[in-house]
Amino acid sequence: MNDRFYSVEQVAGLLGLHPRTIRNYVRDGRLAAVRIGKQYRIAHRDLESLTGRTVPEPPSEKAGRQRHTEVSSIVEIDAIGAETANRLTTLLMTSAANRGPGDGPPLRIETAYDEEGARLKVIVLGGLADTARLFDYLEGVLAS
Repeated sequence: MNDRFYSVEQVAGLLGLHPRTIRNYVRDGRLAAVRIGKQYRIAHRDLESLTGRTVPEPPSEKAGRQRHTEVSSIVEIDAIGAETANRLTTLLMTSAANRGPGDGPPLRIETAYDEEGARLKVIVLGGLADTARLFDYLEGVLAS
């Protein structure tokens, strides 16, 4: 037997119904299902019998997912003057704001400058490539 079986949630997604509605169909006998432990499994042919039409296979879970990577970094820069810290903050904020709409995950930057300690803290959250570019900018400004 090579019939495809679905969970209540998968059937609900295929039919555009709430999972509770599907469970009620099963309990009322309108939809045949097999109970395995505390969950129901519905055969593809039984799903088609309920709807009276051909039901397309749901996309596999892996096919719909895309890999997501994100970097979280905290950079602390000591012995930095207020003017350089301000210039660096402006550069970082501008580069984050001028990204295109399809440039991957959003780039979030926060900075905090401690005037007494002459220390700048930069918090960066974003994609791998954007974060690497940002660190290149940072290094270029600090090297000059």
